Amino acid sequence: MEIRINDLEHIREAAREFIAALGDSTVIALYGKMGAGKTTFVKAVCEELGVSDVITSPTFAIVNEYRSDTTDELIYHFDFYRIKKLDEVYDMGYEDYFYSGALCFIEWPELIEELLPDDALRVDIEEHDDGRVVKVRR
Repeated sequence: MEIRINDLEHIREAAREFIAALGDSTVIALYGKMGAGKTTFVKAVCEELGVSDVITSPTFAIVNEYRSDTTDELIYHFDFYRIKKLDEVYDMGYEDYFYSGALCFIEWPELIEELLPDDALRVDIEEHDDGRVVKVRR
């Protein structure tokens, strides 16, 4: 599946399309270069899911927790950019998050690839001259 985002004015439409395609997937691994729009996309998806909290990159905290105001469901947002060793991820108890049934958005999943559940949804965010493309791989 491929979702095109021509400009930020249409990102919420792309987020709705993405949510409709999620199915039973709860762990979403977001691949893309620095500045490709991973956090911006997660923000749009969370807003569409009813999160009213301020949504920011969890670069320094590693994980941010949000709650949907409409469904009361938890959403976790990870950024593993600063992870130096897998032991750090083990120490934070990643399994409690990844296997909780809550939505988990993971930025820089390539740094923890071997820990991702087999059924993780892989999403490539690519920057093009005419906008962004979100490619979903199952």
